[in-house]
Amino acid sequence: MAKDLLLEIGMEEVPARFVRAAMDQLREKTEKWLSDSRLAYDEVKAYATPRRLAVRVAGLADKQEDVIEDVKGPSRKIACDDSGAWSKPALGFARSQGVEPDALFFREVGGVEYVYATKSRLGAETAALLPEALPALVASLTFPKNMRWGSHELRYVRPIRWLVALHGSSVVPFEIAGVSAGNSTRGHRFLGKEAILDQPASYADVLRAEHVIVDVEERRQAIVEGIERLAAERGWVIGVQEDLLEEVLFLVETPSVLSGSFESSFLDIPQEVLITSMREHQRYFPVFDGEGRLLPHFVTVRNGDRTSIELVAKGNEKVLRARLSDAQFFYEEDKKLAIADALAKLENIVYHEELGTIAEKVRRVRAVSDRIAAHLRLEPSAVADIGRTADICKFDLVSQMVYEFPELQGIMGEDYARLVGERESVARAINEHYAPRHAGDKPPASLVGAIVGIADKLDTIAGCFSIGIVPTGSQDPYALRRQAAGIVNTLLAHELEITLDELFRIALDVHAERGLKRDAFDVAKDMREFFMLRVKNVLSEQAIRYDVVDAVLGAGAGDVRRTVRRASALHEAASDEAKAEFRPAVEAFNRVCNLAAKADSKQVDVQLFADEAEGKLFDAWQQAHSRYLNAAAEADMSEALAALSSLSEPVTAFFEAVMVMAEDEALRRNRLAILALVADDVKQFADFSKLAG
Repeated sequence: MAKDLLLEIGMEEVPARFVRAAMDQLREKTEKWLSDSRLAYDEVKAYATPRRLAVRVAGLADKQEDVIEDVKGPSRKIACDDSGAWSKPALGFARSQGVEPDALFFREVGGVEYVYATKSRLGAETAALLPEALPALVASLTFPKNMRWGSHELRYVRPIRWLVALHGSSVVPFEIAGVSAGNSTRGHRFLGKEAILDQPASYADVLRAEHVIVDVEERRQAIVEGIERLAAERGWVIGVQEDLLEEVLFLVETPSVLSGSFESSFLDIPQEVLITSMREHQRYFPVFDGEGRLLPHFVTVRNGDRTSIELVAKGNEKVLRARLSDAQFFYEEDKKLAIADALAKLENIVYHEELGTIAEKVRRVRAVSDRIAAHLRLEPSAVADIGRTADICKFDLVSQMVYEFPELQGIMGEDYARLVGERESVARAINEHYAPRHAGDKPPASLVGAIVGIADKLDTIAGCFSIGIVPTGSQDPYALRRQAAGIVNTLLAHELEITLDELFRIALDVHAERGLKRDAFDVAKDMREFFMLRVKNVLSEQAIRYDVVDAVLGAGAGDVRRTVRRASALHEAASDEAKAEFRPAVEAFNRVCNLAAKADSKQVDVQLFADEAEGKLFDAWQQAHSRYLNAAAEADMSEALAALSSLSEPVTAFFEAVMVMAEDEALRRNRLAILALVADDVKQFADFSKLAG
């Protein structure tokens, strides 16, 4: 008869950002254990609050499934002696499998006969497996940060205070870190009490009675409905960011949505400051009107019921008022800071002990920006804006506001630059050059912001790589992967005509002026490989087939814009709908490239043509080559691929008509030279051998 299983790990409050992943991990590990243990079940459901992780297995079988399997032994040659009787290895195999020698039989595998035994294993009782499996499951959970407490050896995210382990109505006996498993759970820290569980199925209902909504989706829905109800009642637009909602979700066990207000005089502070202060420091949701203007109100979520909710709101208002008063003071003081004075202070702030001060970094960003602008042959006005933006892009780092709210870097720079009369394009670019700040964020909208942003990120990556800081595995303390992805996305967004190798050269030339710790060639090689993976990620995000990605990157990814367009064109040509038509071209390209590797020259002598097919292929290549170059210059990679594909028939006819590796050396060299010319164009587009059949 099937029973339910419940495991609850009760702890001190776990950091909200850890809870979701831990809950998912507990569910996945439980499912894996059930599968590995051959235990049938109906459903696995995970629960979580700040103080607990839990999993319930519904309809868990009482015992493991019995197993009947055929086990392979030695080959017939080894299993039988010269008389055909069982050999010692065969008899040993039978003993090891617990069967009589007469039960052994032969089966052919890959043309060779092997001895086999049919082995039966009876499934163990589930109740007998749980006392060992559940503590192992609890101990197997991993967290970003762990701690020890008391004299216990176990390292865990937070001290374990209680454990519930129920199989049906029976407690599963085990102990971890001095805590014995039982059937007693704990309700809300202040509103609830301990409660006895008689069955796993009653888990959520028992805790709900003790003021804990343990079901994550139910708790989330309660928060969302409370916010929506408040918005409808007041006519507000409440700014609900998913990441903040997720954090609040794992800060509370019984959510009660409430609102508060602050003095409208604080609205004179830039809106971003107020929003950041509310979201980042107080975990409040900001309130807007229908036009997107911030209102002097906020929404928050209490971990408890609605008793004395007005007093709770006033307490939150008092805390926020102090925060906003500080922000107002910082803002007024910062407005007195001249940009020149701020830049002077950057001379005394170390960026990295091997890379100098922030002021030195700014000078490198200016140098890299200037060289990129020169390469792109931008208008003088754009060049002037880029230069000024690069010069002052970090000045707000010494402001009191950014010191208090680091996430406002750039945002405050834009505001302060505008206040002192900097050009609008410059002020906006100071903010934009940090973009994209995170996954899903957009690249800089303006060209000025894009160029300075690329220069800033490129300087960081080149500098780190030049002193041996290269991300490995999951380690990336300087967020170099994110910055490289930002460069790639910015190049694509603005379709900038500059290759990655040209960017690397510019950055390393600038860094060489201070002296490079590593050889520039090696640094550029590492950067090339590093950026190749970022481009690969971009292509994967665009749902480009894996083999198409490999084929395109096999031809290099230096020109990001053309690389993405090459991938798109090849993905379409190699799709299931077009594959049959495109396949002959792929086969022709691969055969051409294989033979062209033997060529030692690309000089074609038309006087040596011995067959009409040679002349036709050479003429076809000349036309396709011109068409290919024109299309590539316009970044029309679909047309470029079409130009290459036009060679499919003349290549096939060429191979049918002539022997490439002719005995006559002059004929052989000439035919290989034709193929080498074709192969050069083909290999610039993709390594077609990497395409899956």
